[in-house]
Amino acid sequence: MIRRIEKLRALMTEDMIDGYLVTSTANLRYLTNFTGTAGVAFITQEQAYFITDFRYMEQANNQTQGLTILQHQGDIVGEIIRLVESQQISVFGFEDAFLTVAEYSVFEEVIDAELAPASGLIESLREQKDDAEIAIIEKACAIADEGFQHVLKMIRPGMTEIEVANQLDFFMRSLGASGTSFETIVASGARSALPHGVASEKVIEQGDMVTLDFGCVYQGYVSDITRTFAIGDPGQELKDIYQIVLGAQQKVIDAAKAGVTGAQLDAIARDFITQAGYGEAFGHSTGHGIGMEIHEGPNISRSNEAELMIGNVITDEPGIYIAGLGGVRIEDDLLILAEGNRILTQS
Repeated sequence: MIRRIEKLRALMTEDMIDGYLVTSTANLRYLTNFTGTAGVAFITQEQAYFITDFRYMEQANNQTQGLTILQHQGDIVGEIIRLVESQQISVFGFEDAFLTVAEYSVFEEVIDAELAPASGLIESLREQKDDAEIAIIEKACAIADEGFQHVLKMIRPGMTEIEVANQLDFFMRSLGASGTSFETIVASGARSALPHGVASEKVIEQGDMVTLDFGCVYQGYVSDITRTFAIGDPGQELKDIYQIVLGAQQKVIDAAKAGVTGAQLDAIARDFITQAGYGEAFGHSTGHGIGMEIHEGPNISRSNEAELMIGNVITDEPGIYIAGLGGVRIEDDLLILAEGNRILTQS
């Protein structure tokens, strides 16, 4: 954690920030290892503080390293203001994506320092995973893989989508997951044309195509996997669409490595699907980063011209969706390497 704080300080120096307030729950855990629900961190070039209340003092002392733990007696904002004054902060950086308007108004009125909105500093560090993070994500993916095998054994016509989702969610918890990465998507039949069709009361029928998009949280990190399969024979068009999506997804796997941009990978999948005649039916980006959150950088989209880096973990999830017929999406999690990638989802 100390190394991560030093990396943050380097970014603060680049942005000429001498005091930085961290309020995002995910960023706090990344920077301090604190897993509670009440606290903030305040980082200067010389000091690192963690501020919480009486309920979390013991937890903070046990979990954090390299930070001075402070217990606020009254309002936590007041403690932050006192630190800014005592440390003679001239440029006060904060995560504007997570600070409330009310808190900002107090800081603006009371703090005698330049207020510098600076979201994204820690998120940029989080994009490159270290070996320990990769091992945890691999375990989250392994749990999801086992979850999919469980679904294949138990799913049958007559079950509702919600029944399938609930059994999957509880099964992953039985393997050590603390929760799901997001609300599990089970979309069958014509509903499989809904890219984010969360599980409903629809009964799964013979001949349905089923899109299953799910993942789990393990030790604070997520997995994200999509598999599409048929209950019986879904008809020739959906079989053809499946092969097109699979081809596009495989082309991204073949091309993904450090130095390739998110836009380039997106174009590879999009061009393949467009050439097959279904370009307008692929309306979302090809993928995104995962880690402590289900959507984080880098994005695999038309707008991301940044090169992928060793240690990025991204999804590869092209899809085709035809209203009234159904849809197909296939998704894997890829660890970006210097040459190529490693597929973390093995189902």
